[in-house]
Amino acid sequence: MTDDLQALVAAELETPAPVIARTMGAHLAARFEGAAAVLFYGSVLRTGDTDGVMDFYVLTGAPRRGFAGVMGRLLWPDVSYHELETEGATLRAKVASMTLAQFGRAATGRGADTTIWTRFVQPAALVWAASPGARAAVHQAVARSAETASRYAAAIGPPRGRPGAFWRALFRQTYAAEFRVEAAGREAQILGVDPQRYDRLLIAAWRAGGLGFEGESDGEVAPALSQEDRAIQLAAWRRRRALGKPLNLARLVKAAFTFEGAARYAAWKIERHTGLPVPLTPWRERHPILASPGVLWRLWRRQGRR
Repeated sequence: MTDDLQALVAAELETPAPVIARTMGAHLAARFEGAAAVLFYGSVLRTGDTDGVMDFYVLTGAPRRGFAGVMGRLLWPDVSYHELETEGATLRAKVASMTLAQFGRAATGRGADTTIWTRFVQPAALVWAASPGARAAVHQAVARSAETASRYAAAIGPPRGRPGAFWRALFRQTYAAEFRVEAAGREAQILGVDPQRYDRLLIAAWRAGGLGFEGESDGEVAPALSQEDRAIQLAAWRRRRALGKPLNLARLVKAAFTFEGAARYAAWKIERHTGLPVPLTPWRERHPILASPGVLWRLWRRQGRR
């Protein structure tokens, strides 16, 4: 791991996040037993548009106890929705949680999962950490995510091109490997927020991983990958791509039964997109799946009357 990559990652993670993100991060740290760190990421961080749901990862020191802990070890992360009333406003957060050790292993790219290193090659902010050791472990894992992503980008991307071309190729492939509904050109929107940031990150990550390259003077680079090395990387990527959708489907099935706060999240989303409020009864809160057909029927009738 080179000093360049560590410095880039540390500077980004430690850049102060918006107050609402820090407030919600501290709230989440208190809500999760054994919280070690809270990472803020996603569209609100990227665009600054705070009118919506903020995205967080809560990393814990140990897995949860009981059945939830068993499921979390097999199919991380756990997903939940949280609201916080503060100064007359409602802050909303969608939270993925897993252990710090799981996060660190996933960042290396050695397993089948692609979600961690593709999410955290994008900007993130460390809004809370329980200790200097936890902070250092998060820095290390996020830097490792960049190294992993850049390695696959070198193999998937063009033989030679501007750094953005490698990231675009990577993001298109990783979106296709997951159950994600993304509009065409989504990768261009992500890169367009700060293209120079991704240029610097690719070069630093290649150097950190010991991958040589040519160019830079004309803005284009060519990774020094032999045909054999490229074939090995592409074979490794094809295995992950083949497993990506089944793994994501298993996580969606798990989330359907374990998503804490699912009813509140769905009610907010429906009202935000349709303007029709959904009264949240105790029964709907406890049984969101069973309640959904009746809710959708009432919404359809209301919209018909409108």
